[in-house]
Amino acid sequence: MSQVLSVNHLTKIYPGKKPFKAIDDISFHLQEGEILGFLGPNGSGKTTTIQMLLGTLSTTSGSIFYFNKDLSLHRSEILEKVSFASTYTSLPWILTLKENLEVFGCLYGFTRKESAQRFDPLLERFGILDKKNQRVSSLSAGQVTRLMLVKAFFIEPKVVLLDEPTASLDPDIARDICSFLIEQRNKKGLSILFSSHKMEEVMEICDRTIFLKQGKIIANDRPGILAKSVSSFRVRLIIADGLKRTVKIASEQGLDYTIEHRSIEVFIDEEKIPGFLQAITLAGVTYANIKIEEPSLEDFFLEIAKEGVGS
Repeated sequence: MSQVLSVNHLTKIYPGKKPFKAIDDISFHLQEGEILGFLGPNGSGKTTTIQMLLGTLSTTSGSIFYFNKDLSLHRSEILEKVSFASTYTSLPWILTLKENLEVFGCLYGFTRKESAQRFDPLLERFGILDKKNQRVSSLSAGQVTRLMLVKAFFIEPKVVLLDEPTASLDPDIARDICSFLIEQRNKKGLSILFSSHKMEEVMEICDRTIFLKQGKIIANDRPGILAKSVSSFRVRLIIADGLKRTVKIASEQGLDYTIEHRSIEVFIDEEKIPGFLQAITLAGVTYANIKIEEPSLEDFFLEIAKEGVGS
């Protein structure tokens, strides 16, 4: 797969008596047909980076290339193939949905008819076709978010930058949006930069994930690998008989655990689970219920949020 976006040594420093380095020498790439998670705590530099990727905020140093072309030199040409949607932006409230999308289509050289042929199916897909002739001011926050997604996708871009696109959506609508993103990637080879605070969504749809903290990239790998890098599996047992024996075995194997009434939760590496379960079985322990939970991306997120950069 070819790279559609390449970011090299990107830095942003806000001047002042005490200059603030918002982005600190980051480099990453986005492949054709890839969904790349772009995560980090509040204030980590995600929005600043996206603004620079759109050319709406100047860089202090570094370079941004789309399709092997320098954004600083070919911005207009590049943005014909790159779109953006965010929960935190909107369109002119006094205009109707149709009017807004027609104006936006004109920027890309589409006639009103051509724009409608493109955006009507998306309005229907996102459940707001019946709102087409209403003003944006009449929409709920979730409907505005869906409208922004229609705006981003009806031009049929090659790259889409999404800033928390499901933040204000009900769970069923959010799941449908995630399904839509996967469909677009699979059918059209679309590349997506996906910023979100919903770790379960990132695990579901992202091929790879970048974590930012204090303007630095501190992790770049597949979501499942990142999750396992900081957290063990959790084996939860409701013990019918033999709680003390279970605690003894866990201690002998050097495992951390917590106890609540007749329930014990053991923190254990995946490859050690069979040995632990065999040991308690041989010790005559009986349990009424067992649940094994994999490490989650949220575990990773919480861990890096409390750690210092480079720790």
